[in-house]
Amino acid sequence: MNAGLSARLGRISTGGRYLVVPMDHGITLGPVTGLVDLESTVDAITRGGADAVLTQKGVAPRVHPNKNGKGYIVHLNGSTSIGPDSNDKRRTGSVEEAIRAGADAVSFHINVGSDHEPGQLTELSDLTETAHQFGIPVLAMSYARGPGVDEHDAESLAHAVRIAEELGADVVKTAYSGDADSFERVCEATRKPVVIAGGSRGTDYETAEMVRGAMDAGASGVSMGRSIFQHEEPQAITRAVSAIVHDDESVDAAIDAAGLGIEA
Repeated sequence: MNAGLSARLGRISTGGRYLVVPMDHGITLGPVTGLVDLESTVDAITRGGADAVLTQKGVAPRVHPNKNGKGYIVHLNGSTSIGPDSNDKRRTGSVEEAIRAGADAVSFHINVGSDHEPGQLTELSDLTETAHQFGIPVLAMSYARGPGVDEHDAESLAHAVRIAEELGADVVKTAYSGDADSFERVCEATRKPVVIAGGSRGTDYETAEMVRGAMDAGASGVSMGRSIFQHEEPQAITRAVSAIVHDDESVDAAIDAAGLGIEA
């Protein structure tokens, strides 16, 4: 690993653990809660302990003044929820554009098992080659998604994360399989850091329990969006997740330390 790549990985993590908050959902879902006033949300989550935030390139000027010195990742493909196929992620930027936008890393989404898998694999491979020429880390969002594919099946997820490593990714994001025992299989499938997606928002306890289970299974952190940026108190929920990821706290201790009540 070259010095630039190592240095930039350090800017989006703490001690090899990752708490990334993706907020690229403006393309996918539109101006939903938490993304309208992007500036305030970025300020809150980075004050709460996020290592990095992730957006599309166009909102970079709204991110930098509010990220409190934390890392920044630019996402390079996307699709919409109202289009013909949300699995058909298309390029939205280049590594060079991400660098000009002030990115410490780039990310790219692939759907293993979808009709669009072949093209996405080629694009991720090409992207990692280009990014590494500049010493830019690549976060691969590698999901098991497609006709007849169980998005939470541990074997499918293990295949997805291994593909990301094989194609040169530095950090791999995927869905959580639902429990620590099965997710161990996913983490063992690669030598790269594995971080879990949050998915649609659950209760604070469900969020914390999922993070705790992933960390117990060997994950290196989270890349969690809606569960954090759509929260009524994004700084507090970030603090709770950070307590588990960075301080190895229990679910109850993390929620208590963040000042969040445990919901029924």
